[in-house]
Amino acid sequence: MIRQEDILTAGREIMSRAAIDIPLDYKDGIRKMVDEEEEELSRFVLESMLENWEAAESDRRAMCADTGVPRYFVKAGNEVIIEGGFVALEENLRRATAEATQNIPLRPNRVHPLSRKDNDNNVGINAPEIEYSFEPGGSWIDITTVHKGGLFGSDYRMLFPGDGVDGIKKFFLDVMYEFGRRGLACQPAIVGIGLGGSKDVCMSLGKQAACLRTVGEANPDPEIAALEQEMKDLGNNIGMGPMGFVGKSMVIDCHIEVGYCHTGAMPVSVHSFCLSSRRATARLHANGEIDYRTDPNWFTPYMRRDTVTWETTNLAKAAG
Repeated sequence: MIRQEDILTAGREIMSRAAIDIPLDYKDGIRKMVDEEEEELSRFVLESMLENWEAAESDRRAMCADTGVPRYFVKAGNEVIIEGGFVALEENLRRATAEATQNIPLRPNRVHPLSRKDNDNNVGINAPEIEYSFEPGGSWIDITTVHKGGLFGSDYRMLFPGDGVDGIKKFFLDVMYEFGRRGLACQPAIVGIGLGGSKDVCMSLGKQAACLRTVGEANPDPEIAALEQEMKDLGNNIGMGPMGFVGKSMVIDCHIEVGYCHTGAMPVSVHSFCLSSRRATARLHANGEIDYRTDPNWFTPYMRRDTVTWETTNLAKAAG
């Protein structure tokens, strides 16, 4: 059984790690960009990012003044038992958010949309968001927190099948240009693209693609993986670099996730993660052990299944 006190402990810890400690895959990606960036000002911005991260980790302070809008992604093994059930899990994650807002501290960014009421703890109606996925077998839960800016950095368009891949590319370039020109995203960043699904699913897939995959992790579908690389190259060749300056360091990686959609539609969403890629994951085991990592491992073979049923033998095939 997963204990409530362990959920609260893990929630507190991943909130701190996400706000302060930059994942190694992202740091390595930025270091590679520094080596490849030819524009002096853009290279200076990238080097300053690395220096800021070192200072934040040394001082144990949040690395950005805008600590975003914390949210959670919970992946549960099918056999898991949680003390108090999922209601207790959500209560403890909300408590961890409120405590982290005061103790790290995080900026209290969540307000009521009309009254602008602020509970001063990043908790309120439908906040923080908690999304779920499930896995066959297992008596564990993975809890991932993502601290993503909540103002801009996302766009959506309903294309049609006749627009094809060229239409997707055009929309992507339009979005990336506007993000850079108008300062609607903090570059460089991991860019996630959602293709297909209903409108809400398309938006969710794109955000999850941006926030829940690591730099260098390609989609297992070769056709999609090739498109990811092409989109990354396109984004880095429109003449813009870090924070909109001239350069070629806008997209540290591009991730695409797909969902089946209406036969007459081709919905597309584009999401730019923050330039710090703030994420952290905890796996809670039934015996009380907690493991921490920075790879959410959200998009598993089961998540991408294209079948009615799922046989346990598929797990062995996917692993092998």
